[in-house]
Amino acid sequence: MNLPIFIARRYLFAKKSQNVINIISGISVVGVILGTMTLVVVLSVFNGFEHLTKSLYKTFDSDLKITVEKGKTFTPDNEVLVQIVRLNGVKHLSQILEENVLLDYAGRQTIAVMKGVDNEYEKMTHIHDAIVDGSFSLYVDDYPRTVLGRELANHLGIGYRSFEPINFYVPRRGEASVSTLNPAENLNMDQIYLSGIFAIEKLFDETYVFVPIKFARELLEYANQITSIEIMADSTASIAKLQKEIGDLMGEGFIIKNRHEQNASLYRMMRSEKMMVYSILVFILLVVSFNITGSLFMLIIEKKKDIITFRNIGANNKLIRRIFLYEGWFISLMGMLIGLILGLLICWFQYEFGLLKLPQGMLLMAYPVIVKFTDILLVVVSVALIGYLAAWIAISTLSKQLTADN
Repeated sequence: MNLPIFIARRYLFAKKSQNVINIISGISVVGVILGTMTLVVVLSVFNGFEHLTKSLYKTFDSDLKITVEKGKTFTPDNEVLVQIVRLNGVKHLSQILEENVLLDYAGRQTIAVMKGVDNEYEKMTHIHDAIVDGSFSLYVDDYPRTVLGRELANHLGIGYRSFEPINFYVPRRGEASVSTLNPAENLNMDQIYLSGIFAIEKLFDETYVFVPIKFARELLEYANQITSIEIMADSTASIAKLQKEIGDLMGEGFIIKNRHEQNASLYRMMRSEKMMVYSILVFILLVVSFNITGSLFMLIIEKKKDIITFRNIGANNKLIRRIFLYEGWFISLMGMLIGLILGLLICWFQYEFGLLKLPQGMLLMAYPVIVKFTDILLVVVSVALIGYLAAWIAISTLSKQLTADN
């Protein structure tokens, strides 16, 4: 066994003559344990919420989305659409027409985003899994129907079995008439009955209302225009490869985004929050770890006779420094190991039994946790480096003392 490691290990578990050294060392270990455990648990909870958010967006968003670079709407080229559908890896393609609308039901009004979709849309998303009342049926007996979010339904005071239609209002295309005494004459209006209510997440539930694309076009006075094309890829397909192939087919003037790019700001914000919390916890761990420096200072003072003995039997200054460096580092590594075990146990208990509950009204009953190997590796490297730094600071003082003794 390496001699400095052997001696440092003996010092680590040996009883110190000064009880205060044991106390400071114990505080150091406990601080590292708590810091490591907190890092593991907090990062795992962030992973759980990130996975939950992605699963929610997967219910609503497509694998790929094509939009026009300039303007809002475009008329799709049917030949290009056929070529896209024939690409290896493309499973479904849906044409979408979105626009802001005013909803009115029994005197209650609210603004929403009308999403006109074709028959392929339900096949390419998991929206039917989010239906909490009624069904995702955009046609009943050849009559158009609408499906809206639960927050919108609550605001309008409408239920699945309501017998009155919902009024949809949008501004007429072209210049508005300022001569009319009735502002409603500048609006297009149509009515449609409710067939179902979905619940995905508050942002979606208070924003979107689904209608058949034919109904949306008639209301907006469009012929064949759409705002986007959404594509569902096969589970084995390469999204990046499909994205490039579709971009080549569509040509210039179009933007093709994958699911991550469609919500880039959200994912960027989530990563930033995770790294911010990680940085704060690491800083706290850094402050706590300086207890190691204090305990090493006192240990060096206590072991001054041992240092003289080591030098008398031929030990050089480098070997002596390494003994105490390993001693301080072992304190940090021991705390890290215990903290990792406790953190992983807490995550397991939370995953299996949901000990820590979320407030009522949330999508989940308990905080979600997902342990990632990369996070564990990041924690191990961070704590090990902090422990080494704390020990090195103390050893730098010892180096000056040994140099002076020479």
